[in-house]
Amino acid sequence: MSEVNNKVKSIVYNKLEKTLNLEFFDKYKASISAELLRVESPSAEVQGHSSKNKKTPLNKTNVAITQIERVGNYAIRIIFDDGHNTGIYSWSYLREMSEKNIKLYENYLNRVSKISNS
Repeated sequence: MSEVNNKVKSIVYNKLEKTLNLEFFDKYKASISAELLRVESPSAEVQGHSSKNKKTPLNKTNVAITQIERVGNYAIRIIFDDGHNTGIYSWSYLREMSEKNIKLYENYLNRVSKISNS
């Protein structure tokens, strides 16, 4: 996939559904929930400094996006109503999240289940 296709053409946040609707320059469209964006934030706070340090934020079902800021020509910073604001979502990360949306959410629910059962 070319770098141009990874670029986001439009970003629309649906406050009612709490979803970020994206369209990429190759016409690929996706919708990602605010919850998934929050729990898979590319920030060090969530991702840690290695895969072994990854955190699983809990109780983010109702989290909402309060602001979206452009970061250069390559990313956005999303500010959530729970105060989280350190994730820089590159176009390629948003594309990856878009394509793996269902699997990422299933993995998140599995991690939450393991935490709840321990």
